Amino acid sequence: MKPNYRAVVIGGGVVGCSVLYHLARAGWTDIVLIERSELTSGSSWHAAGGFHTLNGDPNVAKLQAYTVQLYKELEEISGQSCSLHLTGGVMLADSPERMDFLRLAHAKGRYLGMDTELITPSEAKSMFPFMDEGHFVGAMWDPVEGHLDPSGTTIAYSKAAKKLGAEIVLRNPVKDLTQQPDGTWNVITEQGVVHAEHVVNCGGLWAREIGRMVGVELPVLAMEHMYLLTEPMPEVEAFNKETGREMVGVLDFKGEIYTRQERNGILLGTYEKACKPWSPVNTPWDFGHELLAPDLDRIAPSLELGFKHFPGIANAGIKQVINGPFTFAPDGNPLVGPVQGLTNFWVACGVMAGFSQGGGVGLALSNWMVNGDPGFDVWGMDVARWGEWASLRYTNAKVRENYSRRFSIRFPNEELPAARPAQTTPLYDTMVAQNAVMGDSWGLETPLWFAPKGTEPKDFVSFHRSNDFEHVGNEVRATRNSVGVTEIANFAKYEVSGSGSEDFLNRLMTNRMPKKGRIVLTPMLNELGKLIGDFTIAKTGDEKFMIWGSSAAQKYHMRWFETHQPKDGSVRIHRFDQTLVGLSIAGPNSQKLLAKLVDVDVSSKAFRFMDFREMAVGGAPCMVNRITYTGDLGYEIWMAPSYERLVYAEIKTAGEEFGIVDFGMRALLSMRLEKNFPTWFRELRPIYGPFEGGMDRFIKMDKNDFIGRDAAARELADGPKLRRVSLIVDAVDADVMGDEPIWAKVSGRGFGTVGKTHEFGAPRFDASGAEIRGSEAATGASAVRGLHDGEWSVVGWVTSGGYAHYVEKSMAQGYVPAELANDESEGLFEIEILGHRRKARINVEAPFDPAGEKMRG
Repeated sequence: MKPNYRAVVIGGGVVGCSVLYHLARAGWTDIVLIERSELTSGSSWHAAGGFHTLNGDPNVAKLQAYTVQLYKELEEISGQSCSLHLTGGVMLADSPERMDFLRLAHAKGRYLGMDTELITPSEAKSMFPFMDEGHFVGAMWDPVEGHLDPSGTTIAYSKAAKKLGAEIVLRNPVKDLTQQPDGTWNVITEQGVVHAEHVVNCGGLWAREIGRMVGVELPVLAMEHMYLLTEPMPEVEAFNKETGREMVGVLDFKGEIYTRQERNGILLGTYEKACKPWSPVNTPWDFGHELLAPDLDRIAPSLELGFKHFPGIANAGIKQVINGPFTFAPDGNPLVGPVQGLTNFWVACGVMAGFSQGGGVGLALSNWMVNGDPGFDVWGMDVARWGEWASLRYTNAKVRENYSRRFSIRFPNEELPAARPAQTTPLYDTMVAQNAVMGDSWGLETPLWFAPKGTEPKDFVSFHRSNDFEHVGNEVRATRNSVGVTEIANFAKYEVSGSGSEDFLNRLMTNRMPKKGRIVLTPMLNELGKLIGDFTIAKTGDEKFMIWGSSAAQKYHMRWFETHQPKDGSVRIHRFDQTLVGLSIAGPNSQKLLAKLVDVDVSSKAFRFMDFREMAVGGAPCMVNRITYTGDLGYEIWMAPSYERLVYAEIKTAGEEFGIVDFGMRALLSMRLEKNFPTWFRELRPIYGPFEGGMDRFIKMDKNDFIGRDAAARELADGPKLRRVSLIVDAVDADVMGDEPIWAKVSGRGFGTVGKTHEFGAPRFDASGAEIRGSEAATGASAVRGLHDGEWSVVGWVTSGGYAHYVEKSMAQGYVPAELANDESEGLFEIEILGHRRKARINVEAPFDPAGEKMRG
């Protein structure tokens, strides 16, 4: 072990070895992996070793596809077998609701380039004869599933890394981490101190403890997980001989069970409701190649149901029960990336599905460290998606909930209860008393909709229109026809001040900064010219700006701000979080309402659209923006929490003569649809350029240089390949939820289908691990064919949508080839909703107030 390295990777599981390999492959050879014991001494060695590409987040699915593609290459480089078994897998649906879930997954697979197939229970039984098909209504077949040898695969990563020049030091526990004034790190180990520019926490079961060394409480928790191995079964051997193939993997959602063949027997695992955390506060450092005591009583209900569903396994003898700890984040996805507030401290942990995701995690993190960008949209895995509210107790409750629901349906209108409420505003009790159905918005309780008096404020969860439909519609119509009020405390709020603040923001943002007392809307790009932010900015003083953005991206954006913040002290950045809260009033009577609350002139001439003012509202000091996300006449009113109850009470009292209503987040999102407004992390994401996203009017190419300008200029010159569009859908009783495929009937157009070459498709990678995109991909072996006249094919995907209640239209937003983006022809598009293709038509102009006359007043 040398005294100095460019990077130190802590942890020798599959994730740590993958990160080491990918860093070495990217050209960083002055790197070392330090492991406290032997390789695979945490969770990797006792994992079931399954892998698949399907994931609820298409961007995570793409990295899982890369992981699976990588294994053969890894075997060739390392000379180490991963013992790959590409058997394919079947997901079984026991109910119509679960079948709808599989239809959604199958539809999503169309533009991911996956070859899934919806099949009958009897077809599933032919692949796995132990099942009783009478318990199921349908299934989905995925050919890209299988299993491997966990230890062999981890060793393959490590051997490949060493061949590329990386080092591995075993039996050397890390004792502490300290940072130098220049941002470099001292890694204090049992064998001595190592100095490094970068530190990567791949500690697995000990990732939480390593985080604590630098003052970070990572939201990860280990859970006990059990699976059993049967004695050899003659039926398995007979099936192999008769068919010439291995039995497929099977996932039984109702039984909470997964199975696959293991030699001549069956491996059967479960995610039981009565789940149990392991070492919820501190992980013992002396734990290693050990298993936990089996507890079959705890998984007995799942086994009992599983044996009913798979009677062919019920009489098999149990050879071994494996019970070992695996780490989970609160939502089940990994924690990856640089930690906000620290320099060059990276994490790659909580990777529960290490053999599905480990390769993709290693690739994304190495790209991030070497190139400054992960090269993919990794928001679903980014450590920055969690705020300070994700405490140890929050994590414990949420991980237990997630584990126990691993195979449960998550409906689009379902709000999960564990660890809530975590954060509340002063109006929380008031909202609950008014029959609000509350939702979790980045840890904050936020009103979603208001149930009528005398009815239970509860969502009936469904993939179809639910019990909120009528009431959200009433909120929208009352607001559009008169005035409504909603809480907007869940926006992100920042103040940027100092002598360098305007130059700083002009460098980060694509739009020009406003004059004092004015507001602008502006995207923010990364160096690749992709959308990484969308903000409202007001100039509130000579050297002071207020910024509003997406609440879920607060840590994500603070990390970016701090990375580019001048070191000379000329720029100060303050994140308010819940020390600043807000209310929004909107609708044609909102100006009259505001006039009753203030002692200054707020007429359209004195207080114009996109103006900012500080004024007393209802007697409370507030900041007021003349803008709303409803796209109607309206205002955002911001105040300290101590004034929120007063301001709200004054608004409601003054609004009585106008019939003011409370409206929730679902009504707000419905109104933004009928204005064709995009939303962050759905329409605007780091896989899209600003012109693809339709943000043209906010990109000032003739202003000062800004981050991503060169890439944006190339996109503008070449023309965007895709465009964001808004569509009106002939839906029946279910609206789009996001990620549905968009079909088109092509007539004489020169473009191909999506699903193999575009960013959302099953990706291709060059020798360095970089994804091949665009024209390069189209010339490769996986290039899609062009379309023939009159042929229907998938050309795009839905990003979000729902029902626009005021215009009474089912609407969707999504991306299609730029050549189609302005074609409003009838019969050109269809969107697949729950297995049914519904006619859709592009609507270039917003159906509500297309000229924007109402919001300008």
